[in-house]
Parts: sequence; C-alpha cells; structure tokens
Amino acid sequence: MRVEQIAVFLESKSGRLADITRTLADNDINIRALSVADTADFGILRLIVDKVDKAKEALKANNFTVGKTNVIAVEVPDRTGGLATVLEAAVKGGLNIEYMYAFVNKSSENAVVIFRFDDMDKAIAVMQEKEYTILTGEQISAL
Repeated sequence: MRVEQIAVFLESKSGRLADITRTLADNDINIRALSVADTADFGILRLIVDKVDKAKEALKANNFTVGKTNVIAVEVPDRTGGLATVLEAAVKGGLNIEYMYAFVNKSSENAVVIFRFDDMDKAIAVMQEKEYTILTGEQISAL
C-alpha cells in the first residue's frame, strides 16, 4: 500500500534540477511524479520513480544527498470537489497531512494524489474505510 519516494536535497544553484533529471534519464529511470519545495537557501525535490533503488544509487554516485521515505498514492476523482472529499475524509479521520502533491493520469478519470501523513497506518485504514483506491508503486509506474 505504501509507495517509496526519494527526496533529493537541492542546493540553490542554477542547473541542479537539470543535473538530477539528466542523471535519472542516463540511467533509464522514469519520473512518474515530482514536487519541489524550496526555501531561500535550498530545496527538496520529491520524486516517484519506476526504479527507486537504482535512482538512489545513481544520484548518490553523482554527489546528491538522497533519502527514501514512504508515501500513500490515492486515486481521487478528477472532477470539481474530488480532492475536497478526500481531504474531508482525512480531517474526519483525525489525520495530519505533512505534505501532498498530485498528478493527472491522462488515461483515467482519476487523478493521483501523493500524501505523506504523520500516521501512515491510520491513513491507510481511513482511506480504505472510505473506499478510496490506494495505488502501489508498481501501479503508478504502469500509468
């Protein structure tokens, strides 16, 4: 039920994001979703990729600071109010969202929202109780 995500520390230097994406491309690693959060001095690039361990190794070999965390990928109806219903379920379930990002699956009627909750086990239970589809890493890679 959990999806492995890699997080890469980004120095605020021109070309660093391009370096990361080139490293992944050169190692035949496909990016399925990403998010960049930044401050004045640095950023954090969060990625869902098709080959997590290979990506982590390739980036470390190119002197990037890389970590791996678990997130949940939830299918959300791609319509007005779709995200609101999932967030309302999270609130009613007493969940705290640390961060989230989304992407649209062009071959489906659903979007996919990547969530990092403070209590991942409880989040999975709440989403399943509300009958939301939780995707695996393999399912995301196949989209």
